[in-house]
Amino acid sequence: MCGILAVFESAHGKLLRAKAIEASKALRHRGPDWSGYHVHKNVHALCHERLAIVDPLSGSQPLVSNDGTAVLCVNGEIYNHKDLRCETEYQYKTGSDCEVIIPLYQQNTAKPELWLNKLRGMFAFIIFDSNTDEFIVARDHVGICPLYIGWGDDGSVWFASEFKALLNSCVRFEAFPPGEYFRGSTKKFTKWF
Repeated sequence: MCGILAVFESAHGKLLRAKAIEASKALRHRGPDWSGYHVHKNVHALCHERLAIVDPLSGSQPLVSNDGTAVLCVNGEIYNHKDLRCETEYQYKTGSDCEVIIPLYQQNTAKPELWLNKLRGMFAFIIFDSNTDEFIVARDHVGICPLYIGWGDDGSVWFASEFKALLNSCVRFEAFPPGEYFRGSTKKFTKWF
């Protein structure tokens, strides 16, 4: 399984990229095929350690929307991605099962539970919208894919596939609850399943 890590609202400035990459290295064993990073204004960072299963040639992450505003990192698999692709008007750039999350998000940013309930599979994902500085983090309803949340002493919020990736950067952490999503603008968990 892949490894995902994200840092939001960091006060580390230019050091953020190095800190995020260092933390993501703790997940490298989960995804030896590719390491990808996206840093936004030295405040937010998304990292992905990829195990290439579906679309090994073009499905490297983080995935970026066609307009360049939404960035996505996923651990898991969306089983019904082919059906969901038919429901969305979107120019897909990859054959990745995970890319379908981007147009679903963009069609209804206000109510994630409406599109989250369309997903069939096992997943933990992080999506960031640079238009609004909003981020949504979600975990599958059974909790098959692991996910943890932590808080840094600089006020940042961290997410990772494994607890050990948060150890050196967070002063408090806990397991991310299954079947819930976390919205950056509210700093609250919401049950979606």
